[in-house]
Amino acid sequence: MTFTFWFEFASTYSYPAAMRLEHMAAERGIEVRWQPFLLGPIFKAQGWNDSPFNLYPAKGRYMWRDVERLCERDGIRFRHPSQFPRSGLLAARIVVMHADEAWVPAFVRSVYRANFEHDEDIADPQVIADCLAELKLDAEAVLEEGQRPEAKAALREATGRAVELGIFGAPFFMAGDEPFWGYDRMEQALAWYASQRSA
Repeated sequence: MTFTFWFEFASTYSYPAAMRLEHMAAERGIEVRWQPFLLGPIFKAQGWNDSPFNLYPAKGRYMWRDVERLCERDGIRFRHPSQFPRSGLLAARIVVMHADEAWVPAFVRSVYRANFEHDEDIADPQVIADCLAELKLDAEAVLEEGQRPEAKAALREATGRAVELGIFGAPFFMAGDEPFWGYDRMEQALAWYASQRSA
């Protein structure tokens, strides 16, 4: 079985999940596959041209306060971004091109911190370059790879796979074939996976 973390860089609830998942999984001896995808095409298929948190203001107000509470509870720094959602397209393409690299989780966290801690525009290649440089990577080379046609195709394929799996939001955890949606289901997903693996 594989434990897969499906995430969207614009997703507010994916942020605390990304900040805590690797440590929590390691405590259980679980290896995580970090899988970015795009929610935009999924939302458009439902007739939405924006985040539901923007389309439904009451839901959005609740979400921002909820994320603040969760981050405070879990010791995660959080700053309400001045723009929402921001495009994580380039960062997601970089991840799909380097899915098996050990630095991927740290890069993902760095991008999330840029957006939800430092209020930086993660659609800006320079912001992504800074995230890569923080990890002592060749930012210029990695950015170039993220712009290649095969990177774009790989992300489209990943998003298509998410649709096939019935994924409709982020974060989403696939514990083998068992689906779990939401940050509040992360511990349950890990526990379920651990129990099935040892059965």
